[in-house]
Amino acid sequence: MRVVVQRVSRASVTIGGSVSGAIDRGLLVLVGFTTGDGPAEVDWMAQKLVDLRIFGDDAGKMNRSVEDVGGGVLVVSQFTLYGDVSKGRRPSFIHAADPSEAVPLYEAFVVAVRARDVPVETGEFGAMMDVELVNDGPVTLVIER
Repeated sequence: MRVVVQRVSRASVTIGGSVSGAIDRGLLVLVGFTTGDGPAEVDWMAQKLVDLRIFGDDAGKMNRSVEDVGGGVLVVSQFTLYGDVSKGRRPSFIHAADPSEAVPLYEAFVVAVRARDVPVETGEFGAMMDVELVNDGPVTLVIER
């Protein structure tokens, strides 16, 4: 399981001209799954995200979590996180989980983050989405489990 986490002032996902999900201050989370991922990776990542201290405290140090600042999480499926460009010029996605595996993991991940009392918005698995964000900092992290 791989995620790209961006601390944002705001972020939204639009599908076919309609906003599917939007947050103000919080985390935009692009999430991808690979073969062999399961509930253990999903639970670990959900807890990691909620506990991640990447928001500034009164002294400007990264000491607050998304929960501490009352922020939201926008989760967007992103199979291209497992794109391999080591050969040729076109990415290979053989390491990305098949949708039959990835959809239940994506849904479980959203449920796991929500279960930790953080507001969660989403895109739509497999849809063509327009993602708009204002990266705060900028702060961007890649986390893999």
